[in-house]
Order: sequence, then C-alpha cells, then structure tokens
Amino acid sequence: MLQRATTSVRLRLADALDLALGRGDPLIPPRRLWFVGNSDFRETGEEFRVHLHRFAELAPGDRVLDIGCGIGRIARVLVTELGPPSGSYDGFDVAHRAISWCRKHYRGTPVPFRFARANLGHPVYNPDGAGDPASFRFPYEDGAFDLAIAVSLFTHLLDAPAERYLAEAARVLAPGGRLFGTWFALDDKRPPAPGDAMISFSPTAGAALVVDPAKPERAVAYPLSWIRGCLKRHGLALREPILQGSWTGRAGVSSQDILIADRITPPRQTQLPGMSVMRP
Repeated sequence: MLQRATTSVRLRLADALDLALGRGDPLIPPRRLWFVGNSDFRETGEEFRVHLHRFAELAPGDRVLDIGCGIGRIARVLVTELGPPSGSYDGFDVAHRAISWCRKHYRGTPVPFRFARANLGHPVYNPDGAGDPASFRFPYEDGAFDLAIAVSLFTHLLDAPAERYLAEAARVLAPGGRLFGTWFALDDKRPPAPGDAMISFSPTAGAALVVDPAKPERAVAYPLSWIRGCLKRHGLALREPILQGSWTGRAGVSSQDILIADRITPPRQTQLPGMSVMRP
C-alpha cells in the first residue's frame, strides 16, 4: 500500500509539473490511467504517427478502426491527421475507465471520434469481463474501414482470440484496406541471437509462446509462419519483409515487430458464433 501511495503521489506531481510548465494537453490523460506499459504516452503516440504514415499510407480520408485503443495514445495523434468529408475514427477496448475517459474528452473533433467498450474477459486488463474474445464479433459492418490498427494487442492474446481478431479485422476492412499491427513475431530464418533478445519466450500447448506460463497473456509471441497462415486464411496478405522490433536485441523500427497486411479477398466465413457485447 505504501508503494502504491508513493507512486500515486509521484504521478500526480508529474501531472502538476506539466501544467505548470505549459505542457498540458486535454487529450493526454493523467499518468495513473496510462495504458502503455513502461512507455511514455506522448512519445509512443508520436512514434506511431510516423509509422502509420510511413508504412500504412495513413491518409486524411481514411476510416480508421483502433482495435484495443486503450486510453487514446493513437487516437490523440489522429485528431490532426483525419479530415472531412470521409475521415473517421472508431476505437474499442475492454478497459472501462479508458473508454469512459476518451468518451468524455474527444468532443468537437474535426471528424467523428467514437469509443466503445467490449466487456470481454482478459486476465490482465478485464478479469471480470463476461464475454469470450474467441467468439467476439466486432460491432461494425463488413468493409467499413480503410485502416485497422492493433498496437500491443496481439502481444496479449492467445491462439483462439488472436485468430478471431484477425478474422474480424479482415471482415471489417474494405478491399485494399490495411491492417497495421505490432507483434512479437518469431522468424525461424532469423531467430534472436542467443543472449541478445530483450525478452525470452516459452512454448505452450498451442502456437503461442509466452514469457510467463502462469500469466500467459502478459506477453505473447507467435511464429511468423503461424501469423502468415492466419492472415492468408482470412483474406489478408502480409507485406514482406516484416519490420523487425528491437526486442530481438537487434536494431529495430520500434520495440515490437510491425506487420502490415493488405485485404485482398473476402475472408472465409468463420464457424464461431458471433457475439457482440459492446456497451453503449
């Protein structure tokens, strides 16, 4: 309890210092609500602004879906990137406090910014969630988006939910749409050098590899061959080569691997039951 209290005071003082120095931004949440691990909220958003332009051809008229949007680290930088008449942003997440904060603060934007909560079970981010992510149906129409973003999402999903989310991302992307995602992707042709990787993974009964078998969703990796196969099954083509992350111990574009896939064919119809548990 003492450690939590000390951390809370430190974060509040940092927020107060930002205001005193004129660094306040209404779309940057209090530090106690940041959902970016050990990263800086502002710096992470600005980093991915560059990546989305450079690697995913972000354009003002894009209809964007932010899968696992958290508390708006990507949304904040897109406010000045998306424009009328066709630009729009939709984001959803399992974290209730994050969605509530975003709904309150993203008002009067140049184009619509909409946030929804998916009450799905996740042992790290929503342990009391009622829905099953392995059968979740995104509450959007087929072909509704030009760009789907999934930053630090698949690094917290095991096999069945990960494939379900890939299938749903493909369904809601228009032909020619792009999926921009970050992963821990294990490439047999270029494995991390022994002793160099910043993270080490252990196998599970499925395709996923995890850092902590006792708490597997804290950090999840997948063989690149598995990712490529899932994408192909659902009408998505992986751009090669992938953009390697620095987690391998080598120089990288970002900390995680960046994978871009293009929607090329209608996805195969999944036999899993659709289930929408979005809260208004």
